[in-house]
Amino acid sequence: MEGLIKGLINVALGHDEEPRDDRHGNSSQDRDERSRSTWAQVVTGGEEDNDDTGGSERRHGYGGNQWNREEQRNEEWESGGSRPSVRPQKAVHEGYERNEERRQDDYRPSRSNRKEGEENNDGWETVGKKPPRRHQQVHMGHWDNYKCPPSEQDYSDEVECGAKLEPSKEELADLSKACNKLWELDLNRLVPGKDYQIDCGEGKKVYQKEDMAEGSLFSWLSEDTFRRPTYSRFCSLLDNYNPHEGYKEDVSSQERQEQAAFTEEISRTAPIKYLHKYLSSKGIVSDNNEDFKSMITRLWFDNYGRGGTANSSSAFEHVFVGEIKHREEQEVSGFHNWVQFYLEEAKGRVDYQGYIFPRRRGQIPDSETQVLTIQFEWNGVLKSVSSTLVGVSPEFEVALYTLCFYMGGEDNYVDLGPYPVNIKCYRLGNKLGSAFPIAGS
Repeated sequence: MEGLIKGLINVALGHDEEPRDDRHGNSSQDRDERSRSTWAQVVTGGEEDNDDTGGSERRHGYGGNQWNREEQRNEEWESGGSRPSVRPQKAVHEGYERNEERRQDDYRPSRSNRKEGEENNDGWETVGKKPPRRHQQVHMGHWDNYKCPPSEQDYSDEVECGAKLEPSKEELADLSKACNKLWELDLNRLVPGKDYQIDCGEGKKVYQKEDMAEGSLFSWLSEDTFRRPTYSRFCSLLDNYNPHEGYKEDVSSQERQEQAAFTEEISRTAPIKYLHKYLSSKGIVSDNNEDFKSMITRLWFDNYGRGGTANSSSAFEHVFVGEIKHREEQEVSGFHNWVQFYLEEAKGRVDYQGYIFPRRRGQIPDSETQVLTIQFEWNGVLKSVSSTLVGVSPEFEVALYTLCFYMGGEDNYVDLGPYPVNIKCYRLGNKLGSAFPIAGS
């Protein structure tokens, strides 16, 4: 009774401004400190749990080979797991037409969302308004020119074929050294902090469903990126596909010309020239440049069957654009390219959920990391584990995965600059079914 009377007096006198204790005698400040220290322990002390393949990961169907099961043979590409098939997106940017067919609707804000008097300037369109992202513009006015016959288009100057583009004996004998040489030759790779900024958010395990990222993965990207010829041509290809697996792709003559023009553009860069010299030295392709470009176009753009439908997929669509499987549950398949991720995130179709804990201590990703293992939703469908190379050029990824397809196996343990990675490479007969990096432990 005495305590009750004192309490009433404190309230009446306005002395109830100090933090209230909880039922167990802990103040709110204590609870906050305990919450922070517990999370720090999870981030820095989770090595045993991550390495224990018989622990929680195995109980949820993600044992030591969780990344290996991401994409399986025989068209069973993605790992399983207990989760809902469709979850609502965290945020969808207002003012965007949700047309899946053409990029004109993909990148254009609706008229009702434009400020009075605001006009488009020289074909520039604003992409994305979700904080903390800066306003991003993608110069797309010239993309229709890419549909012209390849011989009528303007291309970049070819790099000089000096001694640095000749594979050494060591590189011809060691796939890892050859892949690292491609990394060194990627002069078009972006620089973290200078050309773009990412926020990895917090970490999680594959089976966890909590969203550990309050904002977007990409905070900003230099507008100059989409002025670069190979990036610009790459982006113009992304709208040529229906993302739903099992949908037959009807490729128009103009789209084929886009594909040929993209191949021509990247064939003038150092990574692709090195790839040609490497494969010709191994007898995979002739020295003839036209034969080589035809091989690249067939490997990446020829359609094949996936999901029970003929001509419904291609290596380019699966690896770089992504597909949505419709079976017992909807699942995101493929989708390993950072440019596609950035553009889809800017349009509100991708909801970044956080990075996946590395298996070894000391490898927590930060804003400088260029090999990421992440979780996200695309059009409301969860991709529980995915991996991507951030900031690399389109020509580098084409060269890297093509080299591993012809010269490697399913697992290709290589070094890319400072990053030890396993380039997973799946085949569908003589076709490239999927390719993606797994961060080394």
